[in-house]
Amino acid sequence: MAEDYDFPKGELMRGKRGVVMGVANHQSIAWGIASQLAAQGAEMAFFHLPGMERRVQPLAESIGVKHVIAVDATKDEEMEAAFAEVEKAFGSIDFFVHAIAYAPRDQIKGSFVENATREGFLQAMDISAYTFVDCARRAEKLMSNGGSMICLTYMGSERAIPNYNTMGVAKAALEAAARYIARDLGPKGIRVNALSPGAMKTLSLAGISGGRGMLAKGRDLSAMKEDTSMEGVAGAALWLLSDLGRSTTGELIHVDAGFHMMGFAEDEGEG
Repeated sequence: MAEDYDFPKGELMRGKRGVVMGVANHQSIAWGIASQLAAQGAEMAFFHLPGMERRVQPLAESIGVKHVIAVDATKDEEMEAAFAEVEKAFGSIDFFVHAIAYAPRDQIKGSFVENATREGFLQAMDISAYTFVDCARRAEKLMSNGGSMICLTYMGSERAIPNYNTMGVAKAALEAAARYIARDLGPKGIRVNALSPGAMKTLSLAGISGGRGMLAKGRDLSAMKEDTSMEGVAGAALWLLSDLGRSTTGELIHVDAGFHMMGFAEDEGEG
């Protein structure tokens, strides 16, 4: 629940309405962001994967979210219905959070070259990257007064991370898509940015071979020698989605305790 995090109450999002897509459970990054937005007065709808109602509904109720919509983002008719429900509920929206990604397990282990299949590659690109393009096109129509969109990525898009493989390529496409969307929607007063948290304990990480090792490495090799905090990630999202983020668009923002900018560990360079 929102009380699990040290989110100060405020008014930064008072009067703003939007959609958070990808809340899965109390450990999901989308949930942390939604909790922060709620603490600052935002009104939201949740889009979640079909079959997740039992997990998502109690979370939504705990922060006053009344519109909880199951949707398969790869199906146009379901997306159309979901956004129609949002329009009926809110009229217009001010923000959109895209926090979904997927690659089959055989695409995120071992050798990228040997294991990447056409079917798996295309599925990862569709769910992890193209759905943001589709969401942006639909959300833009509801942002009559401008707005802000963010998507979630990971440093595996920039560097070759063991076992991240096809997902890393899809995340690179997602980041490029965010820049092109930012260019196209900028004249309409809509800002679009990508948020890149460090490794965190989520369902997504649990599905990656060696995920626990990614957590340990992220902490040990970070500049701050600490885990990425949900408070930090949600705070960065709040900045980008609120009026504090005015004039910031097309950016890739790392929130990983400085892991992304490090070279090699000090003890590796001795001697």
